[in-house]
Amino acid sequence: MGSLVYQVVCSTALLSLGLYHLILTTRNYLKSPHTYSAKLFHPFPIATANHRFRHLQLYLIILSLLVAIAHQLILSAESDPLLKGNTPVHRFTSLQSAALLFLFLLLTLSLLLSDSAPSLLPLPPDLSFVLASAIFLLHFSFSSAIAAVQTSALEAKCDSVSGHVSALAALLCLLLAVHPRLFAADAALAAAICLRGLWALQTGLSLYADAFIPEGCHRLLDVASGVEGSTKCDVEESMFRAIAIMDLAFSVHAMFVVLIVLVTYAVVAKSVGVRRLGSYEALPTNSSPADTNHSHIQMKALAGTQA
Repeated sequence: MGSLVYQVVCSTALLSLGLYHLILTTRNYLKSPHTYSAKLFHPFPIATANHRFRHLQLYLIILSLLVAIAHQLILSAESDPLLKGNTPVHRFTSLQSAALLFLFLLLTLSLLLSDSAPSLLPLPPDLSFVLASAIFLLHFSFSSAIAAVQTSALEAKCDSVSGHVSALAALLCLLLAVHPRLFAADAALAAAICLRGLWALQTGLSLYADAFIPEGCHRLLDVASGVEGSTKCDVEESMFRAIAIMDLAFSVHAMFVVLIVLVTYAVVAKSVGVRRLGSYEALPTNSSPADTNHSHIQMKALAGTQA
């Protein structure tokens, strides 16, 4: 659901969030790998110099979620030209999306309150990851249900892929709740958020931009942009071809996310100035040449005595 503009804004917000989490997670790990512990909220890097910027990330997330909730509520009030009978399906799905976004909003507010006033809500990191996992799992269930009843096969494919990425994020959050020092899972969670953002952009282009809609599919001219089921394929062969193109696009986005993770790790490692983990250096010694010779003589004397 949603117009192209909404999908672009959603993609920008998710991609920015994923990159921010990836950069800060990698930075914290490389600076102190032995005391590293995963967490959902990372204060803004310049927060030590100015406390007002400490919760900038949470403020931006709250603003984005409020805009998304308002969009879903407005969309639920629009009429559906594809409506048959007296069942406004798009209204229920929009309200469900708004409810899901509201759960993310509650989680963000909880993180903000926990960090600014820990005496009121001492939310531990493992519990925050469990809550995030539950919300991602709800999104997976919701996306799967919508894809099953979707009238557009192309849009059902987009919803299905989105739901599977959320299922991966739910699994990673649950893993981090149990093993908070698992850096690979934390980096993978950031990558999943980036992938979700790129897929939101792909969804917007494939459903609402005429230049990117697969050949043999088109938007219904008498349907307002944003109404689900408005992008149809003419014949079954075109539908299969469009789904294959979407699978290929997802693979390209996944490879691009892997490249983002590798480049981010390299850049952050260079900026932090950390040597390659697992390398060994010779321990410094303060012994003088005379001490060295004296030790050598003692070792030879000991060897002669044993002989």
